[in-house]
Amino acid sequence: MKGEGKMVLKSRMKWVALFGLVLSAISLFTHFLIARHTEEAISEYKSSITLFSWRPIFDNVDFQRYSPVYRRLWGPVRKLENLLPHANPRGDYAEFKSFAYLYNEEQFMVALEKDVKVVKTLPKNLKGARRKKEIPVFRVLPVLNRHSVVELVVSDGGCLQAILPRHLEEYQRLRCRVAFHALQFRQEVQELATKILYRLQSSGRPFIAYEPGLTREALAYHGCAELFQDVHTELIQHKRSWMIKRGIVKEKLSVNSAEQRRNGLCPIMPEEVGILLRAYGYSSDTIIYLSGGEVFGGQRILIPLHAMFENVVDRTSLSSNWELSKMYGREVNLVDRYPRSPPSSKKANKREDWKTSGPRPLPLPPPPARPKYPYNIEGWWGWVAESDNEPARTVAELRITAHKLLWEAIDYSVCVEADVFITGFDRDGYGRPNFASLVMGHRLYQSASAITYRPDRKEVFRILNETRDHMYQANRTWLTSVRRHLRRSIVDGLLEASARSKSQSFLSHPVPECSCMNPTVSYSHASSPSSHSQIQAALGVVQHCPAWMNNDVMTKFRDKENEEDNDEDDSSSAGLFFRHNGISHEGGGGEMIKDEAQMDDQEELEGVER
Repeated sequence: MKGEGKMVLKSRMKWVALFGLVLSAISLFTHFLIARHTEEAISEYKSSITLFSWRPIFDNVDFQRYSPVYRRLWGPVRKLENLLPHANPRGDYAEFKSFAYLYNEEQFMVALEKDVKVVKTLPKNLKGARRKKEIPVFRVLPVLNRHSVVELVVSDGGCLQAILPRHLEEYQRLRCRVAFHALQFRQEVQELATKILYRLQSSGRPFIAYEPGLTREALAYHGCAELFQDVHTELIQHKRSWMIKRGIVKEKLSVNSAEQRRNGLCPIMPEEVGILLRAYGYSSDTIIYLSGGEVFGGQRILIPLHAMFENVVDRTSLSSNWELSKMYGREVNLVDRYPRSPPSSKKANKREDWKTSGPRPLPLPPPPARPKYPYNIEGWWGWVAESDNEPARTVAELRITAHKLLWEAIDYSVCVEADVFITGFDRDGYGRPNFASLVMGHRLYQSASAITYRPDRKEVFRILNETRDHMYQANRTWLTSVRRHLRRSIVDGLLEASARSKSQSFLSHPVPECSCMNPTVSYSHASSPSSHSQIQAALGVVQHCPAWMNNDVMTKFRDKENEEDNDEDDSSSAGLFFRHNGISHEGGGGEMIKDEAQMDDQEELEGVER
């Protein structure tokens, strides 16, 4: 009886344990289900309590928005105010015959539904014709099996040519509608970019978007290795050697970087951009949004810029990790199938072999190892100190590369909406237009009168070289030359881009086909008719805007009729040049002559050609 009682007790305990396991499984499943359905609510809650690392610091509490100085630094470019976006069809023309990771598919299809037929799958009748082999197909499967990749080349560029013949202007406008209206980033990207813009503008101050253009590929392509030191020079030269082997670069490996800079083929360094902006009149509390990809050379290249401007921010200081991860979506934990092999231990064993070798005569000891400094072995470029070959990217690094597409999409949206945009370089690592040139093209289409500096790098080198030994104690003559160059670069750089950039990418210069001129602008409040006719002739803008656009523009100009066009002394803005750092301006370096400052500002406000 006792044995049977024990058996019954054990059986009951097993059932109780089994019941407990079932309850635990159900509880876990319920928790996962709840977490999945409440993820969006949790996201909104977390975003509402996120604390950001950036807190703006402003020295000038009184910020006069209607002063002449404000109009010079932040106001619209009067010579370009009558250039408006107009890519709508102006005649009848025949139709044309992994995207979703970055762009909004539905928006793309809706925006082009009146122009081209965009479908996700083939209609039933075409599917049937395909089954019956009534539709000709390319025989690419053998090539794909043999090489794992197929490249389709359109002869002479086809409809993708940068400059189309005049009889295809309607197709050019279609390309503008595709690029600037139909092609929009994914909803999550747009939402985060909007949040970052709101946080930038919440202080009530305008901001500058700055894209350094310091990429390893661009520096290697143009031979600018000597701008850097130590391991960074080695990295640039390694990439240049790679380009030479593949025929991308036709020149020799070693190039005189000083000569390249003198010819305007190297980027303007962040320190030099900061000096130009301070010399132009932007104060130390100006908000600067640092955009684009990773700056080659690391944060130490940006130290001088941070010293000149207190409010230098980027996407990381204006968004949280939670917001970024929400944009990426659900991602599984990656396990690299091909982990990197540890460094060879042969060199380390040589010394031990020497110590434990047999009787004398002993072999000579190996030479001392090359000293390894922390900046030579930290980061993704640590292989330079160990090997001559660049290692293959890991799966995690490839994922980060995909994330960079989203980061640059955010920066692109912010730069297009910025009050002022400036770049240090407008070409990529293959001599073509890059991120910055695409931003400038979009700004030219969307708001041509917004300030976009296009400094001539060759001229900037000459100006900076004049005071290279006394860079932070510039005199008033030098400040005037910087100011004139930057102001003229707004229009002169645009005219130069019409001859250089448009032939390579219509997105960098979508004028004149995708814009129109408003002939009803009052020249008394803008520029002289002669200067406008010169710009129109240079840009080739011949189309007049429709009446509804003219009415909107005239309303804006009536609101400006009460503004004062007479300038005032701007010597204070020049005096801000490094005043925050306590550097004296002996010899008149901190002030400009009053009459000269008035003349320069009046020149810009009236649009006088000099």
